[in-house]
Amino acid sequence: MKIKMFTVGRLFTNCYVLSCKQTKEAIILDPGFDDANEAEKIFQYTKTEKLQLKYIVNTHGHPDHTCGNGIVKKEFNIPILIHEYDAYMLKSRRLFSFFSFKTYSPPADLLLHNGDFIKFGKVMLKVMHTPGHTRGSISLIGEKEVFSGDVLFAGSIGRTDFPESSNHDMFNSLKKLANLPDYFIVYPGHGPLTRIGEEKRNNPFLQSFSE
Repeated sequence: MKIKMFTVGRLFTNCYVLSCKQTKEAIILDPGFDDANEAEKIFQYTKTEKLQLKYIVNTHGHPDHTCGNGIVKKEFNIPILIHEYDAYMLKSRRLFSFFSFKTYSPPADLLLHNGDFIKFGKVMLKVMHTPGHTRGSISLIGEKEVFSGDVLFAGSIGRTDFPESSNHDMFNSLKKLANLPDYFIVYPGHGPLTRIGEEKRNNPFLQSFSE
């Protein structure tokens, strides 16, 4: 799998284009841009790499991760995937307006559940339901990487003071992530990359799960 990261939007969201090296099928994860120039840079990358985008995938429903859904869907006419519990957020114009985003997301086309697989080319990513930041937050598990959305960051975790956030759920979700192999690379929704082992050693929110 080839991974290309773009940091986009006012909240510096990590948007990923993930592609199969053999087939060139790809997905775009968390298109958090509502600016045409940012979108064009990503679209140009897909054209240069001759990628065939198959899905738009959201790790959760907050607008800084979903505001570009409509731009991507208009360009490529591909389905939007999000966990069933966060799908309602895509329909909430009040939520987008509250965060002062200019663009809105169309509704979800396919609903994700814990244990589902997202397949593009020869790549399979497993959906792990990791609520806490939102009720429908997910992480995507690959062979040696995890895309953690706003659940786990380098040295920190996602906020739990939003409506439908839960400290209890976040604790359980972090425990799931801490059980991944230490060598797993963490691709978070914001900030730099890290590894599970490094977070278990240095992240105060994961140290309780260290052996």
